[in-house]
Amino acid sequence: MTPAIGPAAPLPLLLVIPTGIGCCIGGYAGDGLPAARLLAAASGCLITHPNVMNGAALYWSDPRIHYVEGWALNRFAAGDLALAPVRQRQVGLLLDAGIEPELRQRHLQVADACRATLGLAVGPVLTTERPLGVALSRSSSGASGGGLEHPAELLRAGERLREAGATAIAIVTRFPDDNGPQELAAYRGGAGVDGLAGAEAVISHLLGRHLGIPCAHAPALAPLPLEVGLDPRAAAEELGHTFLPCVLVGLSRAPDLVPLQPASPLVGAALPAELIHPARIGAVVAPAGALGGEAVLRCAARGLPVIAVQSNACVLEVSGDALGIPVLPAATYAEAAGLVLALREGIAPSALVRPLPSLAVGAAAD
Repeated sequence: MTPAIGPAAPLPLLLVIPTGIGCCIGGYAGDGLPAARLLAAASGCLITHPNVMNGAALYWSDPRIHYVEGWALNRFAAGDLALAPVRQRQVGLLLDAGIEPELRQRHLQVADACRATLGLAVGPVLTTERPLGVALSRSSSGASGGGLEHPAELLRAGERLREAGATAIAIVTRFPDDNGPQELAAYRGGAGVDGLAGAEAVISHLLGRHLGIPCAHAPALAPLPLEVGLDPRAAAEELGHTFLPCVLVGLSRAPDLVPLQPASPLVGAALPAELIHPARIGAVVAPAGALGGEAVLRCAARGLPVIAVQSNACVLEVSGDALGIPVLPAATYAEAAGLVLALREGIAPSALVRPLPSLAVGAAAD
């Protein structure tokens, strides 16, 4: 008897929505989550980064979605790391000494709430020896950026937390409140770039690369006045005093980062079933104008399908044509999910397009 063919196995998929470039989907407060949930359902295994998942006080837990900070995501795409799912992490909390006492207490209450209400393992808590000194900047394209005045303080505090038993670290730094009133108004109205996001990425990349464990960042800011015309995509940031809850939830089950030896082959044979190896990546999804990031370029260099979502406009125009890489165009994330499902089921995406060109018959070589 011929055995029945079961459902298709999960197709590990990377979802990249770069931070700080004004993406109309995923450029605000966790508004990339609906797309992530859909792509997780289509692929059965989605690897994405905090910018997609972080919605301040809002979050979504799904065992098919793996929360991987941008530096580690790039290393995974490059074949340097594998990912090992975990059940629970001990999330250390690193607080910037520049946070005022009342605002610091608000963040500690968030940590206690996540322990009491969600059952997360949070702690130890450590404050840096001096303020880290966050600085914000903008590139000529309009993308946000920034850095720290005292990065060594961040690294030392992270080392101490890891030595004290933390297996992941949530970082909270005091960000400037006066980061451009016009830019802030544009962002809250749904027509601007997140002015904090670029600096946040620098901070989490820096500590994650230094420690080799999952790290993610939440900014500490004074509460904003009520805005009647607030864009729904920015509304999650208005729900509480901090942006920390989603970071603690995301890190609580962030996968282990498993270094691979340089000789580790990018093949799928004889790999532990629970390990998400870079050899198993099936495709990468990214905005059509933001394909210049390392994760996308690494996947393209390996010949993996690059699904470019055309409706997710941003301040960049780094397309497949500009880079000379082939892409599978998708008008929306819903269409991208259809392409992912086709790849997972072994259906050639070209077979779904009409007209379907006839096959050309070539001459045999001598």
